[in-house]
This record gives sequence, structure tokens and C-alpha cells, in this order.
Amino acid sequence: MNPSTKTIVLLPGFMLDDALWDDFVPHLPDDWIVRRIALPRGSTVSEVARGVADQLAGPAVILGFSMGGYVARALAVGYPHLVQALVLVATSARGEGPAAPFPAAAGAFAGLSRRAIQSSLGREHANDPAMIDRVRAMSVRLGAEAFAWQSALDRTDVPLKEIACPTLVVAASDDHLRSMDEARELADAIPGARLEIIEGAGHLIPLEAAAPLADVLAGWLRSLGR
Repeated sequence: MNPSTKTIVLLPGFMLDDALWDDFVPHLPDDWIVRRIALPRGSTVSEVARGVADQLAGPAVILGFSMGGYVARALAVGYPHLVQALVLVATSARGEGPAAPFPAAAGAFAGLSRRAIQSSLGREHANDPAMIDRVRAMSVRLGAEAFAWQSALDRTDVPLKEIACPTLVVAASDDHLRSMDEARELADAIPGARLEIIEGAGHLIPLEAAAPLADVLAGWLRSLGR
């Protein structure tokens, strides 16, 4: 795989929008074409993946974060001609029915709660008011309707052994939402997958460790060209 001039598609996680990638994208090579795609509405990850596939003009590197990782996997299985390589960040091999939603404020939707956001951050950022506000703002922009359908999304039935493209699994050492065991299970279940661990970050790796994540990604893609 030629490491230069490629398209990379970024899929966010639960109640996160394009701003998730604001710190990450500047660390990518200047000649990469970067597309941030919001998760299309659907009742299963396969339906959401179909909505992503409809927005792709050709093959790309697909990076899925957390819930977006489930969608990325479904895309690799259902539309292999569109997935040059797969990057699964802070996600899991465990099939799940409707997700247990993060608690939101009572009454009018006010975004994810402080406690829920803190649980997604590592120790270094869990009490950072600016980081907490950034995450809450994303959930507020998405709103109550997105909260409802994403909470009900069925994440079962993605056959991992059918993924045939090069796959990188990225986990964080301080992730309280996805365990290291889950990351290892995911890497072990996908033929030929590679596991990389980013030290010191919590679940929100693209916000907490943007530069290390970009370095891991770029290094891995370079290795595929050897």
C-alpha cells in the first residue's frame, strides 16, 4: 500500500460529532484526503454502515472510534471493495444489543452528564473542565433524537472472521469503558490484525492522545507498503 495520497474516513462514537477529530487531523500527512462522516441513522450497525457506504466514492482507509468501530467493521464485511484498511480505536469484539445509554440531564436534553463524560476520560483529563465542556458540546449539538437512536443501536452480528483487509486495533491503557481484554479479543478475532496500545490516555483517544494516535496510524500504514 502506497503510504502517500490516500483517503481516510473518520467515524465518530456515541454522541460525538466531527469535532472529535479537530486535534487529530492536523497531525495527519498533508497529502491525505480526510473525510469526517457522521453516523447515519439506522437501527443496526449494518444499516448505519450502508449509509456510510452510500457516501463513499471509492476505497478508503476506514477509522472507526468506539461505536463507530462497530460500524467500520460492518462496512469492511458488507462492502469490502470500499475498505483498503481498517482502524478500530477504543472499541470491542463483543456483540451488543441496544447500548446502555450515558445518563443525560433531566428535562430538556442538556447533553451527556459530567459523570458520564468523566468516565470516558483518563485520569489526566477527567477533571479538565475544558475537555469536559468540549465533549458535552458535541452531545448537545447532536441532540435528543441522536441520543435516542444511538442508545437503541443494535451492535450484534458482525462476523469478525470475514474481515479480510489489513486491520489495526488501538486501545488506551487508561480506558475505563473498554478493557484491554476487549481489545485483545478484537485483535485476536480478526485475521492478521495488529494491536497497538497508547499509554496514559482514556477512552477518548482522539481528544486525549491525538498526536500518538496519528503516529501509530501513519506508522502502521507505512508498514503495509513494505
